[in-house]
Amino acid sequence: MNAPLSRRTVTASLLAGAAALGTTGVAAATARPVEPRWRPARPTVVLIHGAFADASSWSGVVRRLQHGGHRVLAPALPLRGLKSDAAYIRSVLDSVTGPVVLVGHSYGGAVISQAAADAPHVKALVYIAAFVPDIGESALGLTDKYPGSTLGQATATQTYPLPGGGEGTELVIKKELFREQFAAGVPTKTAQVMAAGQRPIALAALQEPATAAAWKKIPSWYLVATGDRNIPPAAERWMARRARARTVTVRAPHAVSVSDPGPVTDLILHASRAVRAAR
Repeated sequence: MNAPLSRRTVTASLLAGAAALGTTGVAAATARPVEPRWRPARPTVVLIHGAFADASSWSGVVRRLQHGGHRVLAPALPLRGLKSDAAYIRSVLDSVTGPVVLVGHSYGGAVISQAAADAPHVKALVYIAAFVPDIGESALGLTDKYPGSTLGQATATQTYPLPGGGEGTELVIKKELFREQFAAGVPTKTAQVMAAGQRPIALAALQEPATAAAWKKIPSWYLVATGDRNIPPAAERWMARRARARTVTVRAPHAVSVSDPGPVTDLILHASRAVRAAR
């Protein structure tokens, strides 16, 4: 005759069964692992300023891009010559691992067009009110292609010593005309700070013809600033069409990255998303 079950025996049996079921459940769960979703990393964004500005002109854009998780570089451009400036930026690009979205403002557009040539990790070019020269063209020549620039009347010349001896000529925007010429719409105090810290550009850099045109092979984006007094907006539209760039238009001055960092950032993000989608 079987012995009667005690409460202790029943409880122990239930616990053992629950433990067995629990172990079986864990085993089943570990036998069907959830595959992680792979997402390509965001490209590094490299921002190249132009003449009469410095890297701080990108500050509002940098903050927005970093908030979105992008790694950002904004090196100082020497503004001494197209070939040498492009070589310097190429050295910066060569230090970056992974895909790059390369952005240029003003004369910086000519620099990125040359620096990105044969750089396989540069996946997108973004031009912000910038020059997009073809081989043999110069920034100054593109400025004169359409009427509308008042830069000549707003600049003054000064000399600087050349490394091999002699003197070179550089351009600066007259401080009393800086806001009207370069940064109309920017708060007056901000424009005054920009004028005080403006980076002169060698006249020879604006006259030097391009020897490469990376936009012919790399997808491009362009922001036209309709209030630009440095580069005629008609010239910007023409260059954007020729490069078959995805184009947006903003009512802004030449210093659009300062006056309107939001639309500038949005265009860069469009380029970044296109790069990620293509990987």
